[in-house]
Amino acid sequence: MTDPKLFYRELDALLAKIRIESGGEDFFSFILQELDSAFGQRLRIGEGRIYELRGHAFVLLHSSNQTKNHLYSQQLLVDYEVVQLAYQNRSYIYEKKEHIQAFHSTAAAATQTQTAIWVHSPDRSWLWVFSLSPGWEREEVNLFTNSVRMALNYRLFSDNIGGRLEQAVQIQKSLLPQRSPVYAGYQIFGHSEPAELVGGDFFDFFDLEDASFGVSLGDASGHGLPAALLVRDVVIGLRMGMAMDFRTITVLRHLNRVIQRSTYSSNYVSLFIGEIEGDGHLFYVNAGHPAPILIGETGARQLESTGVTLGFMPEIELHRGYEHMTPGSVLVLYSDGIIERNEKNDNMFGMQRLISLIENCRHLEAQAIVERIFETVFSFGGDAPWEDDASVVAIKRL
Repeated sequence: MTDPKLFYRELDALLAKIRIESGGEDFFSFILQELDSAFGQRLRIGEGRIYELRGHAFVLLHSSNQTKNHLYSQQLLVDYEVVQLAYQNRSYIYEKKEHIQAFHSTAAAATQTQTAIWVHSPDRSWLWVFSLSPGWEREEVNLFTNSVRMALNYRLFSDNIGGRLEQAVQIQKSLLPQRSPVYAGYQIFGHSEPAELVGGDFFDFFDLEDASFGVSLGDASGHGLPAALLVRDVVIGLRMGMAMDFRTITVLRHLNRVIQRSTYSSNYVSLFIGEIEGDGHLFYVNAGHPAPILIGETGARQLESTGVTLGFMPEIELHRGYEHMTPGSVLVLYSDGIIERNEKNDNMFGMQRLISLIENCRHLEAQAIVERIFETVFSFGGDAPWEDDASVVAIKRL
């Protein structure tokens, strides 16, 4: 039995290398050599081999002792019992003669007990197989091989998902406006903070005829990757519909059917979309979204829902609302992550605090208004991470 303290310290060091070592084609062979160097003699583990699943067989890729490759099977069919035992148990020590023979090229070479671990990423699988020399101890071997197996699987899973999440992050960033649009007589600014790497909030702007422009802000149910996938479809659908000059209500009805057919875990979207003319006329549809706030000389008005949230029913009824933006007025669109932000005693920020905040900073430029809202609401929650996606768009008529 090896010194337990030394064993655990060196095992931790190996597992750390699995977590942080640069990936690439040589990653497996590097870890195999490190494993053999640090623990081969101590645990009586030798001749490590790595097989990769290709079609209906695991094919030998790497070996810690290339000079002995001729002693070992070059491939292991998936339906071999030794492969099935590794798959079912995730790690297995083979002591039966017929099992040991399956790993060797000839019966004469089959002299040592074998152990194998099942290593996999979301789309690939490998078998790591080791020969065990006389003197090996079951408890030590099981602890070691299972620790290595779990570390490898976690690393492969993290690399795979991390890469896909990074792609999702880049896709979502590309969907949000890269800069504030410029329209005569208006200041416009928007910002979004996802609760996770990607989120379910979105906003967008549209060029319309006759010096008019459009604005939308929506919130897909949930957050994270499922919500972000649905956002992608909604944003693209809105852009296509608006570019083809369809009536807003027609676009939203088509979009509702798309969301209805979605197979993602997020399956409904609240959405506000408005069309603003150069002289301040605002025509809008609010499909179940928190009411935007319009603040002018006569006080605050809330642009309440004019229809149900998209995705709940196959067919929906929507109608347009109307307001007028007088010079100096400010329209603020937001998602529920703003008003539902909690402080420590579970009080929500709420609508009235948001209205008061906008009234107090309406003299600022649009970007400064958005920044003030985020600073205030974030501080209200004790500077804790956002629990829900949060978005704000401010439009100020000059």
